[in-house]
Amino acid sequence: MSLKTVGTALTRTIWIRGNRTPPVARSPKANRLSTTCSVSGKGKQGHDKTKEQSCVADSDRPSGAVPSRTDSPHRGASGGCKNTDEPVGPPGVTGRRGRSYFSTAPPVDQKSYLWARYNEMKRLVNDLIPPGACNLLNSSAIYANNEVNLAEVDIYGFDYDYTLALYSNALNTMIYNAAKGFLIEHFRYPEGILKYDYIPNFAVRGLHYDIQKGLLMKIDAFHYIQPGTVYRGLNPLPDEEVLELYGGTYHVPLEQDSGFYGKGPKVKQFMDIFSIPEMTLLAVANDFFITNDIEYDPVHLFKDVSEAIGMVHLKGYMYKWVVQDLDKYILRGEETHAVLHKLVSSGKKLFLITNSPFSFVDKGMTHMVGEKWRDFFDVVIVQADKPHFFTDCIKPFRRLDTKGDLCWEKIKSLDKGQIYKQGNLFDFLRLTGWRGSKVLYFGDHLYSDLADLMLRHGWRTAAIVPELEHETKMVSTGRYALNLTWLQALTGLMERLQTHRDPESQQVFLEWQKEREELRIMTKNLFNPQFGSIFRTCHNPTYFSRRLCRFSDIYMTSLSCLLNYDLSYTFYPRRTPLQHEAPLWMDQLCTGCMKTPFLEEMSHIR
Repeated sequence: MSLKTVGTALTRTIWIRGNRTPPVARSPKANRLSTTCSVSGKGKQGHDKTKEQSCVADSDRPSGAVPSRTDSPHRGASGGCKNTDEPVGPPGVTGRRGRSYFSTAPPVDQKSYLWARYNEMKRLVNDLIPPGACNLLNSSAIYANNEVNLAEVDIYGFDYDYTLALYSNALNTMIYNAAKGFLIEHFRYPEGILKYDYIPNFAVRGLHYDIQKGLLMKIDAFHYIQPGTVYRGLNPLPDEEVLELYGGTYHVPLEQDSGFYGKGPKVKQFMDIFSIPEMTLLAVANDFFITNDIEYDPVHLFKDVSEAIGMVHLKGYMYKWVVQDLDKYILRGEETHAVLHKLVSSGKKLFLITNSPFSFVDKGMTHMVGEKWRDFFDVVIVQADKPHFFTDCIKPFRRLDTKGDLCWEKIKSLDKGQIYKQGNLFDFLRLTGWRGSKVLYFGDHLYSDLADLMLRHGWRTAAIVPELEHETKMVSTGRYALNLTWLQALTGLMERLQTHRDPESQQVFLEWQKEREELRIMTKNLFNPQFGSIFRTCHNPTYFSRRLCRFSDIYMTSLSCLLNYDLSYTFYPRRTPLQHEAPLWMDQLCTGCMKTPFLEEMSHIR
């Protein structure tokens, strides 16, 4: 059973059993909003009259009485109005279904009433969430942000690193250790930093770093910092201190936040998978100076760490490690070969645009695909210098000979079997004629690979998100399903019953708020103890999620996901409700879609 099915069943059950009054408060002054639900039918004389009377408008009811649940417009699909002797209402209030009414007077014991509603809701959640409710989730699926018909795609383009070639986590450890060595050897940092080993599970992709304050944090789609995810060094910063540092708010102003490519004057976003060891080294270096009470400038530290990480790439260390042990560092190469073979066999044109050098790409592709890997591609471009490749219209293409040396002739065409260096997208479009939605480009970096292609050139884009494999695995657990559903139910309960303002009720709400916060922490820790899911903050999408939806038409764990679909498949994004549409969607989990308090809770407004 999927979460959608469970949500539908749970919501309908709550309408019938948990909610004693309809969600809209009506008064004699608002009779124009009431409707008559006459039911015609054949039978004995008087039978039709009984049916009609059981569904009369609210304005015909006795003063002070409210309709039973079966009088709600949300009754069963048959449209009929059942009549039963089952009592309804909160503790101490009597009533019968059908034409019966019960008093709107508040219960004598507010505290008992609130806990009764709580226990009933919790019982419903536990009864209706079966084990394995989310087993339909599959990390091999492709997810759509926008409708994409593969039958209309004739040209497939690819980045290389973390797209055609997926790397093992062992590479992150090597990058971290080498950069840590550069900090000590070239920047004369204290040797005590050497004691810090790489922490594989510390950072996640998409985090922001406040350069001036030396803080690593997760920010949501609305530029708000998620409480509990701000780290100075390796330790979390108390929420009170975060508020003090940011002037009494969790909001990071746009002018300070990262720009279009993730680099702002004061805040940088780490969007690249290669940046995970960089974030860890930043945290480690900050932690060393703080714990040893050594005065330092966080801005200098940021620049030094960034340069040390850059040296690992510029000096070719990463390329050397991968080439020396391809089996250790490159994952799922046979799947890359299968994808390329499938596309070419179907008559599709392929091209490669990567920032990596040819010698490195050649060794990796030969390992995964074979010595004739270039036969798969119509155009191969290396050292492209993305994202400038997509915006610079001046830098020309250079051709490389069979030895990898530069040739000097002017490039008048991009030919199959040749290797080209640098260049720019405008010349690429002019020489190939490949434009618009018939081109689908795959990459892992939302800014460098996909943003310009999506926004400026109208290409289709596909994001490779390896973290999906872990995230979907966590979401598919019964523990996550139960925690999430109960979190939603408790939130809805608090929203609807918040009009109870007496001291006893407020004490109950404090306990519920504490439990809600514990549920949020438990849910977060399933993904990453420090920062949680890369896709969500407490309730909002992350800044990373916002960019993923903005810059990619589809996204997936790896290229191998294409093997699960034929090349005429259409990906349809699921229509999800806007907030003002939510009450119309019966498949919303629990009561999160009900935005109007109960009639009895609204009685003070009359």
